[in-house]
Amino acid sequence: MFEGIRFKNIFFILLGSAIFSFGLVHFNIQNELAEGGFTGITLILFFAFKWNPALMNLILNIPMFIIGWKLLGKRVFIYTVIGTVAVSVFLELFMKYEIDIHLKDDMFLVALFAGVFIGVGLGIIFKFGGTTGGVDIIARLVNQYIGWSMGKTMFLFDAVVILISWAVYLNHRSMMYTLVALFVSARVIDFVQQGAYAGRAAFIISPKQDEIATKITVTMDRGVTVFKGHGHFTKANQEILYCVVGKNEIVRLKSIITSIDPHAFVSLTEVHDVMGEGFTLDNQKQPIE
Repeated sequence: MFEGIRFKNIFFILLGSAIFSFGLVHFNIQNELAEGGFTGITLILFFAFKWNPALMNLILNIPMFIIGWKLLGKRVFIYTVIGTVAVSVFLELFMKYEIDIHLKDDMFLVALFAGVFIGVGLGIIFKFGGTTGGVDIIARLVNQYIGWSMGKTMFLFDAVVILISWAVYLNHRSMMYTLVALFVSARVIDFVQQGAYAGRAAFIISPKQDEIATKITVTMDRGVTVFKGHGHFTKANQEILYCVVGKNEIVRLKSIITSIDPHAFVSLTEVHDVMGEGFTLDNQKQPIE
C-alpha cells in the first residue's frame, strides 16, 4: 500500500500545508477575504455560522476521500489525505495561537500576501504529488462523465464559491481584493510548480557543428543533441545542435560558439524545471539531493 511513498514528499506536503494555513488564517480570515474551492466554503461557513474551518475542512473532504480512492491512485490519494489532514491541523493551531498582523489599513498588501502564502503553499503541495482534495476530485469526475476540462470545472466551482462569499460576507471592496489575491496565488502556484530555476535552451546551426558540440561537451560538461534539419530556402540538409545550460553559463556558451564560428545562427529560449543528467541526476544516473 505504501509503495512509492517518499518521506521527502510528505515533509514538503506538510510544509506546504503549514504555509497555506498560515496565509489563510492571518490574511484571509483576519481581513475577511474569500478563497475558492472547498477552502472558500469553509470560510463561508465560518463567517456565516462561526463553524470551525479546521473541522469543516475535514468533514467536507471525507466524501471526496471515498470517491477519490479509485480516481487518484493510491500514492496521490495518500498524499492528498496527508495534505488535507495537515491543513486542518495547522488551521486549528494558527487560529488558536493567532498573530495579529495589523494590515487592515493596507488591503492591497493583504491581498498580495494572501496570494503569495496560499500560492506558495499549494504550489509546494502540488509539486510534491499531493492535492487538496475537494474540487480536484470533483473536476476529475466531471471530466470523466461529462467531458468538461478540469480547468473549466474548477474555474466554475471557484466562481460560484466567490459569488456566494460576496452574498454572505464580502463587501465590494473585499471582493475586488479577493480577486487580486486569487490572481496572485494562481501565478505563484505556476512559478513554484515550474521551479525557480530558469535555464536556457540553445539551438545552434553552423557548418562547424562537430567542433562546437565537442567543445561544449568537453569544456562545459553539457550534453548536446543533434537534430536533422532542412533549410526551406537553401534546400540543403543541415544538422541542428540542441543543448540546455544554466543561465549563469550563457556567456560561456556564446563565447565557445563565436570562438569557433562567429557566423553561427543561435537561438536561445528560457526553460523551467529541467530534469535529467547534469540537472536532477548525476553521472551515475542517481538523483541529486
